[in-house]
Amino acid sequence: MSGAPINALNDGLRIFRDDLNQDDLTKKRVEVAIVIFESTVKVVQEFVTADQFQPPTLKVGGATYMGSGIDKALDILQTRKALYKANAISYYRPWVFMITDGSPSDDDVVDRAAQRIRKEEAEKRVAFFGVGVEGVNMTRLSQIVVRKPVKLTGLNFREMFLWLSASMGKVSGSRA
Repeated sequence: MSGAPINALNDGLRIFRDDLNQDDLTKKRVEVAIVIFESTVKVVQEFVTADQFQPPTLKVGGATYMGSGIDKALDILQTRKALYKANAISYYRPWVFMITDGSPSDDDVVDRAAQRIRKEEAEKRVAFFGVGVEGVNMTRLSQIVVRKPVKLTGLNFREMFLWLSASMGKVSGSRA
């Protein structure tokens, strides 16, 4: 992602934060973490509640280590859920959104990660969504995720994040 797409994603993350924080219950119940997968894979935002979420400014990277990024995201999610279980805290099935503009650079790893997604989905441990933007290989993305991936028309991050925050608000307001 370069130029306009990465700027639109950064704007969308800020809109997401602002919208989540409009509801007192949602801002205390919804947690957000961000993993990037470019030339390196790293957690740029550890899990925090929406009221503590400060969107990082994402930059364009080189390669697309998607498989390693998926594994990292599922690993930190598994750790978070274990913490909840250890403290007898109930939670809803977490949602993971993978937003990409390309094809994986680590095909061998991404195939294994795709199997992991399928297993996690089948066991109702996660809801994993693939989102493609300008330049994405939708055929390859479809092979990785269980649900049909969504391709944003233009740079519609604003609408996607508004939908996402509204959906999370509804879930956080329901009973666990």
